[in-house]
Amino acid sequence: MPGGSSLFSGFRVLGLYSNHVPHALRYHKKHREFYVVTSVGQCFHTYNVNRLGIVSVSNSLSDDITCLAADRMLVFAATGRLITAFARNKEVVMCYHGHKQEVRLLLPLGDQLISADTGGDVIVWDVQEGDVYLRLQFDPASFDVSAMMHPSTYLNKVLLGSSQGALQLWNIKTSKLLFTFPGWSVGVTVLQQSPAVDVVGVGTATGRIIIHNIRLDETLMSFTQDWGPISSLAFRTDGPPVLASGSPQGHIAFWDLERRQLVTQHRHAHRTAIAAATFLHGEPLLITNGADNAIKVWIFDQEGGAPRLLRSRQGHSAPPTSIHHHGNDGKNILTAGQDGTLQSFSTIHERFNKNLGHGSINKKKEQKKKKGLSYEELRLPAITAFSSAAARQSDWDGIVACHRGCLAATTWNYQRCTMGVHHLTPPALLPLRSLTGHVTYFLCFQAVDITTCGNFALIGTSCGRVDVYNLQSGQHRGCYGNDGKAHSGAVRGVATDTLNQLTLTAASDWLLKFWRFKSRKQEDQLKLHAAPASMMLHRDSGMLALALDDFTLLVVDIETRRIVRKFAGHHGNINDMTFSPDGRWLITVAMDCTIRTWDLPSGFLVDCFLVAMAPVGVSLSPTGDFLATAHVDSLGVYLWLSLCGPVGLRPLPADYQPSEVTLPGVTVDKSEQEVTSEGVDEGVDDAYESAEQLGAELVTLSLQPESRWKSLLHLDIIKRRNKPVAPPAAPAAAPFFLPTLPGLTPRFTLPTTTEKETQSKLVSWGLMSQRSEFSSDLESALDSGSFDRPVRLLKDCGPAALSVELTCLSSEGGGASSLLLAFIHMIESMLSSGRDFDLAQGYLALFLKLHLRSLSKDPVAMAALLRLSSRLEAGWAGLRSSFDQSLCLLSYTKSALL
Repeated sequence: MPGGSSLFSGFRVLGLYSNHVPHALRYHKKHREFYVVTSVGQCFHTYNVNRLGIVSVSNSLSDDITCLAADRMLVFAATGRLITAFARNKEVVMCYHGHKQEVRLLLPLGDQLISADTGGDVIVWDVQEGDVYLRLQFDPASFDVSAMMHPSTYLNKVLLGSSQGALQLWNIKTSKLLFTFPGWSVGVTVLQQSPAVDVVGVGTATGRIIIHNIRLDETLMSFTQDWGPISSLAFRTDGPPVLASGSPQGHIAFWDLERRQLVTQHRHAHRTAIAAATFLHGEPLLITNGADNAIKVWIFDQEGGAPRLLRSRQGHSAPPTSIHHHGNDGKNILTAGQDGTLQSFSTIHERFNKNLGHGSINKKKEQKKKKGLSYEELRLPAITAFSSAAARQSDWDGIVACHRGCLAATTWNYQRCTMGVHHLTPPALLPLRSLTGHVTYFLCFQAVDITTCGNFALIGTSCGRVDVYNLQSGQHRGCYGNDGKAHSGAVRGVATDTLNQLTLTAASDWLLKFWRFKSRKQEDQLKLHAAPASMMLHRDSGMLALALDDFTLLVVDIETRRIVRKFAGHHGNINDMTFSPDGRWLITVAMDCTIRTWDLPSGFLVDCFLVAMAPVGVSLSPTGDFLATAHVDSLGVYLWLSLCGPVGLRPLPADYQPSEVTLPGVTVDKSEQEVTSEGVDEGVDDAYESAEQLGAELVTLSLQPESRWKSLLHLDIIKRRNKPVAPPAAPAAAPFFLPTLPGLTPRFTLPTTTEKETQSKLVSWGLMSQRSEFSSDLESALDSGSFDRPVRLLKDCGPAALSVELTCLSSEGGGASSLLLAFIHMIESMLSSGRDFDLAQGYLALFLKLHLRSLSKDPVAMAALLRLSSRLEAGWAGLRSSFDQSLCLLSYTKSALL
């Protein structure tokens, strides 16, 4: 397997929407729709604002994107010192080289593109040619460019802001400094054009917002934001004079420019800094994105000017640590991340994604105590382990989660997308819980499992307890062990069988214990050679997988309670594992960046490949379609197409060196991209072409449509059926004065026929005495013995044209008897070669139908026909023998008891 994995291939990544790079907004005139462009690492995504559905994904660049900009035709992305232009939101059409430092600002302006880097260089580019139109150099110590904008109606003008606080207005056409604004002695972070001409909004590093008239150099008004530097500014253009300002804390403030006061504020709009905020032109919609991996659209339709969330696309703001498929259809993946949220991602469409939210303390019991607590103190820590069951999720909560350093396990409702009402806490540990639910002791929940019926939850703690809870009532129903402890060490895994008869627990005391579920009495235990790190049970097969601290794997049969398989090969901590739906394969991921597949019946490693980032979670869908993985320092969930079917696999050798596989959604480096693009035309020329004939002993068909040869014997019927019916003609009008013959007795004259009516419409064969190209080539082929060219000419003819060509072979049609004999030799040549077998039969049938009467009078032609008939009989005998043998074998296979 030199290409990586033989079982899995990268499909796509879920849950990646945005990062810290400000978005770019585009308007499509033909579609009359707005599009938002967001950066996701080395590529960018384009979404339509109406539904926030993804429209396209750009080709990947060699480095992470640092800034984005867009105009009506192109999208510009900067990566380091390189600027790239994309057409159709995907294809690279131009690269701009010239910066010596990292590019951090981009501004499209007509046919030019203005870029600024960290070294003080501002370059004006010709967008079409890619040439440098103008280069301005600034000293970062005196004027460090930190923001720039194009003032509305100011032709060829650009306004530059600096981190020292000064502003400069430049004419990029004449390369002249028009005016310098002294500023306000604070660094400028944002420059934004207002709906009024000559008026711009200036955001500073101290949180001050200044509305300044650049034509009069006059400050109209100013506001102060208490949340740190201004990260973004946006003016509303649909009527109300409102200014929105973003902050590094994720809050958004809305200011009334008429009354010069704060209208409202929206706290925690994003979990991280607001990267960009943009009002749609003429609409009460605000688009924001941030480094919390979220895109949100806010609508202003409430009294008081407060916005509400209209639609959003958001994933984890911190890397996910645990992933599991929810339900039996394999369409939804539950993920828990370091950000403390529990989310569900759909493999079908993004509109089915769910955000179950962030865990918080019990609001009913501690409503009075939490008045003095901050927003962060009300939130529970990140989820370390969770379990879900879909059996009774419509009746009560079906998800139980354990939090880091917390003695209270939380329940969650998947259908309502909220945290449940129960906090599962052992009765003996209730006094140890602090105000916020955090624990100052070493005790915490570490393992959890829900029974198949969905009625009970089993939770293991770090002190060795294993408790049982009823999910409907949230009541504690008992614990395992005589003294309240099931193990003498921390519990690392809990599992129950399908019928709720057996409970299995594993702990750091190197013991695997078997308990009766109902009586909670120990039945047996198994001593391990190392402490277990995690445990996974495949309920249908009764196979229990244990990952140990010495990087080995054990598979235990819970019926015989013996170790049946032992695997070694990982060189790092085993983070997670999952079974295939049939229980045949065990898939494990570890810190050595490998994903390994073990075949349980044979006991061998059958698949192994490397990834760039260490995987921390893995889950195979119940249908076996997709493998989902989560990785270190990655916010997405990666899907791999699975081939869990009748795939022939060979055991890998002990010294097998796996090759690295690119993660889905991340393409290869730039050099390989260039090779791929240059090799497109070569790949077309090198495409495999099937041979005209695999063997001379085989019968080869022509691959022509059946209409070319099947309807040759029925052309007369087809012509009569397709003959147009003449419309009824009106009789000729009688003359007003009927013509009569002279004489005593009146007699009427008969109408005389014109010369045109007496002339026949049939053309005599004499006028068509000129031979066709087929007849000429057929006559020359009789001398040379090669009939390839006449056969090619007949293949290009339709049924009607073919009938005309064969009719013209006889002497009545302008041909000769030699042409009839040559056609017979052509059919004999086609049958002897074995090619175009179907065409040869059709041509011969039509030929005999047209010329059999004339051929019977020619002894030479009859002799040739007799030889052809014997060849036909011999060929058909061989075919019939092959058909009979195949039919006999097929009939035996269907009816025999194997």
